[in-house]
Amino acid sequence: MWNERKTQEFRKKAEALGSVPGLTNIRNLMEELGNVQDGLSIIHVAGTNGKGSVCAMLESILRRAGYRTGRYSSPAVFCYEERYQVNGINISKEELSSVMEEVAAACGRMTGRGVAHPTLFEIETAAAFLWFFWKNCRVVILETGMGGALDATNIIRKPLCSVITSVSMDHMAFLGGTPEKIAAEKAGIIKEGCPVVTVKQQPGVHEVLRQVCEKKHTDMLEADTGKISNVHYEGEHLVFDWGKMQRIELSLLGAYQPENAVCVIETIQRLKGLKTGYVRQEAPIHREFEISESDIRFGLKTVSWPGRFQIINRTPLVVLDGAHNEDAAKKLRKTLEMGFTNRKIIYIIGVLADKEYEKILQCMLPLADRVYTVTPDNPRALPGELLCEEAKKYHGHVQFASGIGTALSLALKDAERMEQEAETMILAFGSLSYLGELMQEMMKYDR
Repeated sequence: MWNERKTQEFRKKAEALGSVPGLTNIRNLMEELGNVQDGLSIIHVAGTNGKGSVCAMLESILRRAGYRTGRYSSPAVFCYEERYQVNGINISKEELSSVMEEVAAACGRMTGRGVAHPTLFEIETAAAFLWFFWKNCRVVILETGMGGALDATNIIRKPLCSVITSVSMDHMAFLGGTPEKIAAEKAGIIKEGCPVVTVKQQPGVHEVLRQVCEKKHTDMLEADTGKISNVHYEGEHLVFDWGKMQRIELSLLGAYQPENAVCVIETIQRLKGLKTGYVRQEAPIHREFEISESDIRFGLKTVSWPGRFQIINRTPLVVLDGAHNEDAAKKLRKTLEMGFTNRKIIYIIGVLADKEYEKILQCMLPLADRVYTVTPDNPRALPGELLCEEAKKYHGHVQFASGIGTALSLALKDAERMEQEAETMILAFGSLSYLGELMQEMMKYDR
């Protein structure tokens, strides 16, 4: 039997292999594992921004409706195990070791035949498929890692529905330098005859998706976000109307979340009439989805998704958000402008070097009173010192902090001092890779 140490050693060895574009490795690996993914009912989600939130909302609604629901997402924010969930509960370390042991054995058989060893993301994706199969999930919400066409998750052949959230500029070195090229990669998850749901996209992106849907002989439903109205905050819920659905309450507070919620509602509507079944029984039971408006409302009201405008402290207000590209920064700024302009805002920012951090800074810094820059614990991180120098072009009160704990301590002291003048807010944003560490640091303080 494997333990946590052996699992970590296996993952570290695979990580050294880097990234290999294409689906050959994952196909070989899943063949060794019995192609269990073919027995799962999957909703496949791609996009630049919003896909994690959409996955979380879908899972919350389906769980409320009584369906055992698996969710695979990346990256992790607070612990590695959160990438694998069934009914909102993380995989245990023991179960993770068991499933990784099985995947490692399959990798060993492959290399024994002279076949290439799978990469880390391919291994993680295979482990997700296998675990969801073991757990007899009725539905699986599957989030792409990057792109779509060549993403390891795209081995699935017939999803219940393909969902494409907002497409914008990100990962340009891998996906292309225009929204249209990026959209073409995301559109790779669209399968012959399978339903497609998306949000309102840029005209060029919309046309790319439309053409792919036409080629794949499927219709594309574009969620009508123009019907969203009366968006406002009530305590710790975001409330909005959408057409005939009045007073939809959402626990995810970003001003951009109603758009994601509408995409989710339309996806749920597309599921009606489709069938799902228990895959591991000798005589599988196939039934049509039964999801009520009450299930939708309750799922949206109670959904939780770490690192997406997440309040982790109230006095002073401390919020985490994974806004890591220009489009996400624009949406985060809209959130601040809609409900937080009465506060003095202190930023903690850490980003990866391959992001459009100059545009993020230009967008966000006008709303800040103080700014602290940090270096995320990630091999792709932009050094906080360099981010600090760039930020000084747009703001007069910027300081590099040598550690996440140091940045939080300085920000808390600023908040205490500023409270004498107005309510304050500490907003940590940028790369998800450092937000978990910041939350751990926050737990050291009495609240």
